[in-house]
Amino acid sequence: MPRRNSGHWLIILLLLLSGMVTAHPAPFSYLDLRLRADGIEATLTVHLLDLAHETGVAEARSLLDTAVLDAQRAAILGIINGRLSLAVDGQPIAAELLAIEPVPDRDAVALRLRYPLTSVPGRVTIDCRLFPYDPQHQTFINLYDGENLAWQGIFTADNSRSDYFTGTRQGAMAVVRRFLPSGIEHIFRGPDHILFLVGLLLLGGSLSRLLLIVTAFTLAHSVTLSLAALDLLQLPADLVEPAIALSIVYVGIDNLLAGKSGRDLRAWTAFFFGLIHGFGFASVLREFGLPTQALGWSLFSFNLGVEIGQAAIVIIVAGLLTWLRRRWPALDRHLILVGSVVIIACGGWWFIERIRA
Repeated sequence: MPRRNSGHWLIILLLLLSGMVTAHPAPFSYLDLRLRADGIEATLTVHLLDLAHETGVAEARSLLDTAVLDAQRAAILGIINGRLSLAVDGQPIAAELLAIEPVPDRDAVALRLRYPLTSVPGRVTIDCRLFPYDPQHQTFINLYDGENLAWQGIFTADNSRSDYFTGTRQGAMAVVRRFLPSGIEHIFRGPDHILFLVGLLLLGGSLSRLLLIVTAFTLAHSVTLSLAALDLLQLPADLVEPAIALSIVYVGIDNLLAGKSGRDLRAWTAFFFGLIHGFGFASVLREFGLPTQALGWSLFSFNLGVEIGQAAIVIIVAGLLTWLRRRWPALDRHLILVGSVVIIACGGWWFIERIRA
């Protein structure tokens, strides 16, 4: 008998839990944005329980009463303005609440908002974290450019911000303004890429020879950067990063061997390892979130930024090495020896560090 009673209690407990689960609303909100010539129209649909929690209304379903809803109009607008913000080309724009109405069949409330515009937007930044009290809450967004559905996304507690670039001239320029500086910044913040370039330039050579080496590196990493960014070819980061470190070690060793044999395979080295470095550039580019509606411009701008940063490094390093050789010709061999040993040591350290990670 005791065993049979415990079974009955287990069934009752499961029924109660299932009732509690079904009674809890799905933690979703829905946002539709429409880009018009004179403004952005928004329709935001939120669940009654979420809205009641934020406004302090004791009975959530009372918000289906238009009189109660109107009484909470200012409070609701204040909550939404604090949790949903739009910016056009970096400038925040305030929402105008056009209407607020109950949606009884969905146990929800719909808000119609308008964000006025004074010029054609290039980049629209959406920052949305409506109900932080619920870490599972999600907001589904549909963005229409005119009448066409241009982008869909989901905002969560960990992913609450996104950019949309319009298909206009202003949108293309906004992409360039964002991704070109990012490419420049990345090349200067990547000591491994810098050291690889320094290793390629350490032996010196004629201007045409140095141009050939740099061009080979540029062509190679541009190819794999494009393929990886477009998800046409991928290599795992735990393979790419140690390989980049090994490329630095190889360049240092090759410099020491080239000094004895007189051979110069730097252009081939630059091309081969440039393919590997391209995958490293792509991993950074993916972190920015490539805009699907402006893939070409974002890829071109980031790559151009990388080339500008790379050109600056080549000019500085090659110029400094040439000046040192002309000023103190006897230092040439020591420069190559010491520089190559430092390059090998750094590359070896990074390799060990990355395979341990």
